[in-house]
Amino acid sequence: MSIQNQARRGLLWSAIERFATQGIQLVVMLILASKLGPEAFGLVGLLAVFISIAQVFVDSGFSNALIRKLDRSESDFSTTFYFSIAVGFFCYGLIFIGAPYISIFFEQPLLTDIARVSGLSIIISSFAIVQRAKLTINVDFKSQAKASLSSVLISSVVGLASAFSGFGVWSLVAQTLTAVFFNTLFLHIVLRWLPKERFCYSSFKELFGFGSKLLLSGLIERIYKNIYIIVIGKQFTVADAGQFTQADQLTSVPAMTMTAVIQRVTYPLLSNIQDDLKRLDAAYLLSLRLAAIVIFPLMFGLSAVAELLVNLLLGDIWAQAGYLAFILSFGLMLYPVHAINLNVLNVKGRSDLFLRLEIIKKVLITVVLFITVPHGIIAMCIGMVVQSYLSLAINAYYTGKLTSISMREQFISLFPIWLVAGATTWGSYFLVTLLDTDIAWLKMVSIVTIAIIMYMCSIRLMFYDLFKQLLNQK
Repeated sequence: MSIQNQARRGLLWSAIERFATQGIQLVVMLILASKLGPEAFGLVGLLAVFISIAQVFVDSGFSNALIRKLDRSESDFSTTFYFSIAVGFFCYGLIFIGAPYISIFFEQPLLTDIARVSGLSIIISSFAIVQRAKLTINVDFKSQAKASLSSVLISSVVGLASAFSGFGVWSLVAQTLTAVFFNTLFLHIVLRWLPKERFCYSSFKELFGFGSKLLLSGLIERIYKNIYIIVIGKQFTVADAGQFTQADQLTSVPAMTMTAVIQRVTYPLLSNIQDDLKRLDAAYLLSLRLAAIVIFPLMFGLSAVAELLVNLLLGDIWAQAGYLAFILSFGLMLYPVHAINLNVLNVKGRSDLFLRLEIIKKVLITVVLFITVPHGIIAMCIGMVVQSYLSLAINAYYTGKLTSISMREQFISLFPIWLVAGATTWGSYFLVTLLDTDIAWLKMVSIVTIAIIMYMCSIRLMFYDLFKQLLNQK
């Protein structure tokens, strides 16, 4: 199968998995939010920080190391399997012991028990690291899609049943654990693999040599991705943390879903052509433009209807989340572009540069956070948007040194798409406001419909090459 056909098939099934699962989770999340309220989501959001960090250690960059390595062996897979499980048990032990201190820090006694139960997901997921890596290497996203969709459906039923049975915040815990357990189980069913070799130190040394830098950069990224919820949970209230968590999840679903789709498909495919510099650079630029032409209008559209959507679905109690989602949408639209730039660094084998970039950007986040915290949660969200755009400039500058695609060329390629997406979306928004209607759902549907029509006509005229790519024409 050609690279193009692999890319199309991989994108299709990866998109099906991510959009279907995230779509279901979004609907379930909205139902649970209206049932449980901000405090429950705030508690779970605070713990998600520690579990997310533990997951970075469990993987330790070995997945990407396996995907990139062209002469990978059975010994490599077996070593990764043993290492991941050992680290999974170790990390859970730390969370179990540290749970009371987490409760004391946030002044929430219930967090002790929630942490010890939720932390089991770390051990469970560690058993599927190799399965995911093998399926990704084979660009087999169809099997992953089936496993993810099945586990999400089951966990959604469990979460909803628990919530309507009066289990409160434990409904969210049950939903998460069920999803992780069944996803791991189904991955083992679709790929019946068990280690055939013993732990090999030479394999570990080679994989860790590449993965250790990704481990550090991933650790820094996870800490700083969650630092806002930590600060909000400590400086403000659990309800405020819940409002921010809901806004972040609402905006992250389209942004992170698209990022995951693009990153999971482009990384193995770009790795396969890493020695053909001309093809690599062409595929890199095309990936950037295709990602932008889809995600930019999606996130601009979300920003335009966020407040209407939240108030319509969740009511006034979640009004703050709607406004925060409006702000966050402007920064999160760049995430797929960030991911593609960072993929190029990994494909080039520059995990050291990847780490350096993460450190630079996290220093930037620290400065922005220090400036904005005294001014409240809204100022913090605006700071996140500013940081996202500055980070893109930093990413593009460094990838420009490793490819023929400079930072200036990225800007020239992406800014017109950004401008058209913003103009058509907000043009439709202001056009609809002239209707002077108080019917929220009618305003929302009108904005989305007009924006889609205007945007599709615009890209048909201005970006015909990308328009044909989207329609899969030659």
